[in-house]
Amino acid sequence: MLTTDRLIICQLTLEDAPFILELLNTPGWLQFIGDRGIRSLDDANAYIQNNALKNYEELGYGPYLIFHKADNQPIGMSGLFKRETLEYPDVGFALMPDYMANGYGYEAASAVIEYANKTLRLPRVYGITNPNNHLSIRLLKKLGMSLEGSFAFGPEKQETLLFRYDM
Repeated sequence: MLTTDRLIICQLTLEDAPFILELLNTPGWLQFIGDRGIRSLDDANAYIQNNALKNYEELGYGPYLIFHKADNQPIGMSGLFKRETLEYPDVGFALMPDYMANGYGYEAASAVIEYANKTLRLPRVYGITNPNNHLSIRLLKKLGMSLEGSFAFGPEKQETLLFRYDM
């Protein structure tokens, strides 16, 4: 578990399925991250089992749930994601619409980068985003990442910006 001034960042469990169902169907997630086909609690449970829980066991990292300390409500996810095309994981983040543009994404992603550096001892992390996701681009730059270029990502070979952060 990671903590910041305002947030608690912890591993997902199957009990988080209702929140995952909601988050993965927000307009921002669907537009900029992509439709993961999560339409039911069973789908959300499978997503958690096959992604988060599997990655924790196999890699020692994955997506983490972000809780707002003040009201103990889940507000989003941030974490490290292994991509086949990248040597090191990328830092990802997504927040519920009501919690965007309040510094929570920066706070959570900063904690995840610190964890990657101090605990996992990774020499580098990446950030990837859709070229039209201006909030994400701004956040990656604020985190100190530098733009490396772009590449074709995913099954649709969508143009994706690649940012880099050396520890």
